Amino acid sequence: MLKRIVLSSALLVSSLFSGDINIAVAANVSYAIDNLKKEFNKLYPNTNVKVTLGSSGKLTAQIKNGAPYDLFMAANMKYPQALYKDDLAVTKPLVYAQGSLAFLSTKKIDFSKGIELLKQKDIRKIAIANPKTAPYGTASVEAMKNAKIYEEIKNKFVFAESISQTVAYSVTAADIGFIAKSSLFSDKMSKYKQGVNWYSVDTKLYTPINQGIVILKKAQNNSEVKAFYSFILSKKAKKIFEEFGYLVP
Repeated sequence: MLKRIVLSSALLVSSLFSGDINIAVAANVSYAIDNLKKEFNKLYPNTNVKVTLGSSGKLTAQIKNGAPYDLFMAANMKYPQALYKDDLAVTKPLVYAQGSLAFLSTKKIDFSKGIELLKQKDIRKIAIANPKTAPYGTASVEAMKNAKIYEEIKNKFVFAESISQTVAYSVTAADIGFIAKSSLFSDKMSKYKQGVNWYSVDTKLYTPINQGIVILKKAQNNSEVKAFYSFILSKKAKKIFEEFGYLVP
């Protein structure tokens, strides 16, 4: 009898969690999101998590224009706070991870000069995410301005739409680029070596990139979305974020 009750309960939970959820995810999380989904699906195997990747600014604009997202994982706190203020999000923005910047180049680079190396004549093109829509681009500009080299090198910039596109530009169209450190922990990036092809940008030069999460109004009564939201803030998810180079609060 007890086994039947347990089985019935399991089937009930499974049937309650057996739909699609649509989440908008900042491009820098693209490298970690598959691992996060896999771990979540161990707990909720019947929930299909559909992911749309993009810059936080563009995703926010889509949400304001009625895009059917249930949850938003942004690259900073500004955009989810704006959505919460406009009653488009039903949970106060919380920090799920802190992102950081790194330099990336296909060339062997002498990183001993730090950010000053960007002034070198052989560095002709610098890939950077659009600071108007991508928080990592904003942080990159802040780092250069604080290092007092921005005006001298701004004519070298090659702008990308998102931080993931910046990675592509860094290894194709530019000599070096400002990328999300998280991107370096994917398998396809393992050929680039720390201290040779990539190096962390001094965190004293830019404001920590607090990345915020909110449940959107459309999903305020959706138990599966709430489960995914809770999972992203859990210890299991934090461990995955750490494995991909993030700091966790």
